[in-house]
Amino acid sequence: MDAINNLFSLLSSVLWGWPMVILLLGTHAFLTFRLRVPQRKLLTGIRLSVQKDKGAEGDVSQFGALATALAATIGTGNIVGVATAVALGGPGAVLWCWLTGIFGMATKYTEGLLAVKYRVKGDDERTYGGPMYALELGLGMKWLALLFAVFTALASFGIGCTVQANSIALLANETFGVPTWAVGLVICALTALVIMGGVKSIARVCTFLVPFMALLYVVGCIVILCMNGSYVWPAVQLIVQSAFNPSAAGGGFVGATVMMAARYGIARGLFSNESGMGSAPIVAAAAQTRNPVRQALVSSTGTFWDTVIICALTGLVLVSSILAYPDITYADGAALTKVAFSKIPYVGAPLLTFGILTFAFSTILGWSYYGESAVNYIEHQHINRFYRILYIVALFFGSIISLDVIWNIADTMNALMAIPNLVALLLLSGVAARETNKYLWGGRLDEEME
Repeated sequence: MDAINNLFSLLSSVLWGWPMVILLLGTHAFLTFRLRVPQRKLLTGIRLSVQKDKGAEGDVSQFGALATALAATIGTGNIVGVATAVALGGPGAVLWCWLTGIFGMATKYTEGLLAVKYRVKGDDERTYGGPMYALELGLGMKWLALLFAVFTALASFGIGCTVQANSIALLANETFGVPTWAVGLVICALTALVIMGGVKSIARVCTFLVPFMALLYVVGCIVILCMNGSYVWPAVQLIVQSAFNPSAAGGGFVGATVMMAARYGIARGLFSNESGMGSAPIVAAAAQTRNPVRQALVSSTGTFWDTVIICALTGLVLVSSILAYPDITYADGAALTKVAFSKIPYVGAPLLTFGILTFAFSTILGWSYYGESAVNYIEHQHINRFYRILYIVALFFGSIISLDVIWNIADTMNALMAIPNLVALLLLSGVAARETNKYLWGGRLDEEME
């Protein structure tokens, strides 16, 4: 087991090193300018996300697809992950994380566009799409599509399942003293109630859960920022200055460098919003939308909410808390987050606990659909129910076992997912540009897809 852990630890560190960071960020920048900065239409995307395309093909509403994608994306990485980036890269990592979200919106836009463009109707009358269909139907690369599906199915049992169940079980055990096996049974029961109903059931739950948990967390962040009022603007200045001159942060951050700030900030931003990983377009393909660009705009707002808003708020809370309370130890990202939220009298710690629990559970729901869709692509014999049962069983074992190996395997699978997805994005960028010029810049956003 140690040998396996060491192997995947090495693979993970190599795959998530600078080459992957540069490839992902380069793709973000390339698509931003190739598509003429679709980020400009953010408000249009937000408006479309709360409207329904009645009569359009698809299984769930555009907001349902967005909520399910956000459920899988918004997780503990938005809370503890940002704190870890600050601890390792200094306050400047927050700016790099934020910039990654801004440019990543173009990649998430392109993923959503291609997902709808190449989606298909299955024998079960459900709508399927995602990078595997774009690779097969758009590029004729069936072998690479199969590889993506395999990596996605494996990743779903890691980062989307066992890892999240383990986080919930450990937190519930440490906070409330509940045995991990009992927590595991509860997680299994709640998940089964939702995912056995398929994507429509998952979307209904996520449509309620995601706005509620995100709003509650954002309110908590705003309360802390109000408490740290006189330190908020200095925190903004410190974040910007230390992004390019880490020594400006002083204290324990003196050893940080610009490269460290950029590396940890960019890597955390990329990992948090999953732009370029290829997961979110799987559910975007199920959206009821009259043309690919409408859903592309809605999908791009996911990165905005996840990184540009939630991750940025988290970073600002952490840096302002460091300035307001010099006694805070920032070497440990998780501890830094807990201390910052504990400054809210009475409700701070429970609010953070609730946030982590709900974020983790929503990730379980979102990734169950990703994995099921990948399995369905690999084997067209209606084995969805078997996958769901296996997924639920894995949740229980994830609650009671140590997951060092699973973490490294999950990180590796996520990186391997990104490679074939980036191939599809880059080679089909011309298709995305034509569709964007036609529907978005051509003023035909309300037209039906031809």
